[in-house]
Amino acid sequence: MAGWAKAASQARTVVKELQAQGELNSVRTAGNYQTALKQVADWVKAEYREGRGPGDLKSMTRADAIQYLEQRGQEVGQSQLNMERQAVQMMQQRLTGQLHGERLPVVKSELDQALSSRAYSAWQIREIASHQTPHNALATQIAAAAGLRAHELLTLRPAHERPADPRPARDDKFAIREQRDNGQRYTVVGKGGLCREVLIPGYLADRLEATRRDEPQRVTDRGVFYQSHYAIGGGNAWSASFTRASGRALEWSTGAHGVRHTYAQARMSELQLAAGLSYRDALQVVSQEMGHFRESITEVYLR
Repeated sequence: MAGWAKAASQARTVVKELQAQGELNSVRTAGNYQTALKQVADWVKAEYREGRGPGDLKSMTRADAIQYLEQRGQEVGQSQLNMERQAVQMMQQRLTGQLHGERLPVVKSELDQALSSRAYSAWQIREIASHQTPHNALATQIAAAAGLRAHELLTLRPAHERPADPRPARDDKFAIREQRDNGQRYTVVGKGGLCREVLIPGYLADRLEATRRDEPQRVTDRGVFYQSHYAIGGGNAWSASFTRASGRALEWSTGAHGVRHTYAQARMSELQLAAGLSYRDALQVVSQEMGHFRESITEVYLR
């Protein structure tokens, strides 16, 4: 882009404008915000080069900011993510007017969640589901079978109704499970707004379709709005239900995010043992199936 100001220059300009308004009186905080905003500006520049997103840092909308934070949450811990959220929020409140008195939702670091969670066995998943209400139990079974995040349960749509975003995908994506389980393809909206295909076993897809709403319902989860087409659990409410049910069934819980560990580990075994893929090839497939932007985050789930 002609005349593109460097990310560091954009961040420095924003911080100076905030200081001129009487914000950021602490030199240390100003430095932290400038570092955070440079990271955001680098992302904005990369998105613009790919034909997406705003033209510069100060043109970011609230939706752009949430997309950034969700994507960034795969790479950094909660403390760093909170710092970057606060910097963007102040810019959008005090300078650009994008928030109009609102706040940006608190986005949870997926890296922290992955590091603190552990895989559940298939037996443990069944036990947990047996201690939940039917709509949350079905959500638990689907999340474990398809490797879904909590909020992604709220975004499920058949793939023929909402195609996935165009991204590189291996031909062996969903290998084995599509035929063995009569898998049905759906799409979900994941981190960073990425719409990707997921595979749900046929027997669970039948149960899911039985909950189809006549009209989608607007659901708010952690300050983000979703159009939910199915009457199943999802988001923070489902996650809390999972934790309580795990406590009753197993007398311990490492959180609902553990179902993604279950998925990652089971798929790696299948792809290497049954499909004959190398570790790296299998890792690439699982990374695509789980909606990760980097394969290194997928490896965290294999501990």
